[in-house]
Amino acid sequence: MSLDVSALSDFNNEVAGELLVKSVYGGSTMEYITIKEGVKHQEPINLMEVDLYIQNGTCVSSPSGSLTYTQRNITVCPRTSFDGICLKDMDKKYLGIAALEPGSYNETFKMAEAYSGLLVNQFQKANDQFLWQQVSGSTSTFGGTCESDGLLRLLSSGSVGSAITDAAQIVGTTTASLANMDDMIAALPTDIADRDDLTFFMSVGKFRQFVSEVRTSNSFYFDPGSISNRGGILEMAYPFQNIKVVGTVGVNTDRIVLGPAKHVVAGTDLMSDFSEFQLWYDINTDQLRHRISTKLGVQVAFPEYIVSNDKAAQ
Repeated sequence: MSLDVSALSDFNNEVAGELLVKSVYGGSTMEYITIKEGVKHQEPINLMEVDLYIQNGTCVSSPSGSLTYTQRNITVCPRTSFDGICLKDMDKKYLGIAALEPGSYNETFKMAEAYSGLLVNQFQKANDQFLWQQVSGSTSTFGGTCESDGLLRLLSSGSVGSAITDAAQIVGTTTASLANMDDMIAALPTDIADRDDLTFFMSVGKFRQFVSEVRTSNSFYFDPGSISNRGGILEMAYPFQNIKVVGTVGVNTDRIVLGPAKHVVAGTDLMSDFSEFQLWYDINTDQLRHRISTKLGVQVAFPEYIVSNDKAAQ
């Protein structure tokens, strides 16, 4: 007697399979910069500057010098992620066994924690992209239409809303080589040379290029343990300088920016909005729904202290 199994599908034990959650490199520029809360739409960043004038100290009778107050407005944009999934769609799949509780009223999702974590991580990535890449008036997948520009635009000479001049650019710098980065450090104003928040911001690819430069130039200095991953952002100290080097997913071009990180100001309504969101079962639509709502904008307090290669600005 022969055995005929041609009418049967090949066995695939889907229930035994491991479910892998797609990882997302989030990025978190906001860990380094100044945060201004309570911004509903637009608020000024108030700036103070003293122009001290020294004159002959003999019989001085006329005051000289000035105290100047200026403002740079920061505009935030409302940003919302809202979606719903019908858990009953899993009933016909192996996920129905792995992800759902028994019964026809599918109000709970066993994978809610992984789902929530992925949503927050994706939103964090979109926030970093928004801070750097947003162009005023344009529609993008990470920000929607907004009235404000991101840092790539704000720190670009010749662009709408330009904040720095051509004289401040290291125009020829396209790679994160130590020679190019040394040139940028040399161009940094001496008034801020002793600050502890001086930071190079660049893409993740440029950061890896920088690490390679350090490793090949002096293997005795390079320590792989000195590279830290802080919430989806790569950081390493610049050799023999009070400067950090940061690689973030927000920068997607050849741009390299150097300056005091705390002079960059992100405006928002409430900081906790970035980590807290709503996840609930909606009985009316029979869906598991989520909503993440924030406001976000960015501005530079003193752009004259920023050095940028001005490459590939949007």
